[in-house]
Amino acid sequence: MRFSDIPGHGEVKRVLVQSVRRNHVAHAQLFRGAEGSAALALALAYATFLNCEARTPEAEDSCGNCPSCQKIDKLVHPDLNFILPVTSTKAVPKDATSSKFAAEWRSFVLDNPYQGLNDWMQHIGADNKQGSISKEESLQLLRLVSLKAFEAQFKLVVIWLPELMHPAAANAVLKLLEEPPPATVFLLVSYAPEQLLPTIVSRVQPVVVRALAEDELTAWLRDTHHVPEVKARQLAQLAEGNVGTALASLSSAAGATDHNYFDLFVAWMRTCYANKVADMLDKSDEFQKLGRENQKEFLQYGLGLLRKVLLFGLDPQLVPHLPTNEQGFIKGFSTYVTPRNAGPLTQELNEAHYHVERNANPRMVFVDASLRVAELLRQA
Repeated sequence: MRFSDIPGHGEVKRVLVQSVRRNHVAHAQLFRGAEGSAALALALAYATFLNCEARTPEAEDSCGNCPSCQKIDKLVHPDLNFILPVTSTKAVPKDATSSKFAAEWRSFVLDNPYQGLNDWMQHIGADNKQGSISKEESLQLLRLVSLKAFEAQFKLVVIWLPELMHPAAANAVLKLLEEPPPATVFLLVSYAPEQLLPTIVSRVQPVVVRALAEDELTAWLRDTHHVPEVKARQLAQLAEGNVGTALASLSSAAGATDHNYFDLFVAWMRTCYANKVADMLDKSDEFQKLGRENQKEFLQYGLGLLRKVLLFGLDPQLVPHLPTNEQGFIKGFSTYVTPRNAGPLTQELNEAHYHVERNANPRMVFVDASLRVAELLRQA
């Protein structure tokens, strides 16, 4: 994993690279971000950079060609270790520990490093069981760090979702952080750092991984995944900067991005403002043909666009990077979406999403929402 493989996060990457250049590598670092963020990807890119054998003093990224980089890229380096939440499965009916799921973890991460806990549980066939980092894991961890690095400069221990550690495991990790073994770096990747022991948080260097800007995610989807500009913009807005959400939408909603949600939403709002019931009925047929998953995405997209309209009306500087095709509509529509009706409009679209999700008749949902939106637009 290279830093260049990860969209955005320029400042975080710069800080991580500088820490290595200046020999200020903290023995324990906490990559904290939302589920679906680049937290794990950044931790892996940093691990690769740390042990890159061809790293020069001016290097901004790992080389990708040396034996260390190639092994870490395949997650088979003997000095790269993972501690993960696991549970018993049909393949591992008892004594479930991270080492027994090494092959599954490699395929999981190499396929997509932006996935979350539920994705991992489904991947290993956990059914409805909850994953955790058991107290038995702490014993293996203690044995692991007692050994010197086999061939690299640093022994690396990546703890994915440390908030799911059993208290005994958490205490073992705390002890290691208080008395760190030499040449060992702990990289904790957490989606809920507030659930960690305060004493653990106080002993790690935080690396805050924020959501991507819409333009950054759009560009990455367009350039890396070859998604057309308009569709990439829709996905980025729906995902609200979350890479995992954007990739899930891209892979699971086949055909969802074949629709131009922006044009459809603009036409819908104009129909509602004109209060043309006959046109609302025609639009409801169009809405029904989208299919349920696309209907949900359309409403979610509409919520995001409404937020931009409201913010623009309050202060155009709050939404400084509007796509060219959205600028005219958002500027004009901001007259009709104000603090007075923005809350009820948002609630209306949320309720429509709720009913569609629960298999209500989409035409009835759309017509009902249209009539209510028409009424609310006149209350601006």
